[in-house]
Amino acid sequence: MTTERSEETVMRDFIDVTGKNQEDATSKALAQLGLDRDDVSVEVLEREKAGFLGIGKSPAKIRVYYGPEKAEPKPAPSAPKPEPEEKTEPVKPAAKAERTQEPPAERPERERRPRPAERKPKPPRAPQPETGEPAEPKPEASPAPAQGLGEPVDDEKAQAIKTFLSGLLKQMDSEADVEVYLPEKGRYKVLLKGQGLGSLIGRRGETLDAIQQLTSYAVNRTGVRVRVQLDAENYREKREQSLQHLARKVAGKVVRYHRSVTLEPMNAYERHVIHTALQDYPGVSTHSTGSDPGRRVVVTYDRDKH
Repeated sequence: MTTERSEETVMRDFIDVTGKNQEDATSKALAQLGLDRDDVSVEVLEREKAGFLGIGKSPAKIRVYYGPEKAEPKPAPSAPKPEPEEKTEPVKPAAKAERTQEPPAERPERERRPRPAERKPKPPRAPQPETGEPAEPKPEASPAPAQGLGEPVDDEKAQAIKTFLSGLLKQMDSEADVEVYLPEKGRYKVLLKGQGLGSLIGRRGETLDAIQQLTSYAVNRTGVRVRVQLDAENYREKREQSLQHLARKVAGKVVRYHRSVTLEPMNAYERHVIHTALQDYPGVSTHSTGSDPGRRVVVTYDRDKH
């Protein structure tokens, strides 16, 4: 594993990491940096090669960018301070001292105008247009979504959902309450309510996704198939907002550096959020690569979309 610091001309710090494959190298980099996958950008430098009978085998090599973005160093203004105007004072004869009292009143005004050193700091940290990251506050945790859900439903499918989840939650030592809504025909929205539901959500919603998949399988074994969407503590909406913010952030870097970025593995819904968020973003296009569960979104530079 090799570690390397970027120089002042590079916009972010990075490290180069090798591993038996891209995923292994990424895990090593995250462990070394102590960061999450959303905090870094990954560039594949060399893909792993299997070789033939062990000959020619080589590991994968990636470059992981991390840390805050550094503004490009602006060259210091080379124009000297407009002091030559002051040297014109000795030209005035001493005998006409009464008349020289008027120009000094004008000279300070002229001296204040051209000083670029005093005016430069005024246009400071406006959001950089290249990044595509609008200055927006991070969304606060909104209350439990009651809009668009309608009244709770208790039909046959809803009862099957409640029965299955109640038994599963009991086995998981959870006292969460189950509420089922029917926002539209064929789609059931299931909300888990209670205290300390973090263990039911899991890291990046992995546990919540697994419970949702099991519930959908149990409910759809017989009868008409329906779609089951499971949520807890409004995690789905917050995750969607986080993905949209990530998509804009990555797109800004792709446009700035003309370099493709591969995101972490995501499920079909999360990939759809990324594709939708960037479908009209100027200068970038997206596509998916790999196979589930390791399928990823790749954000590439597209000069035709400018």
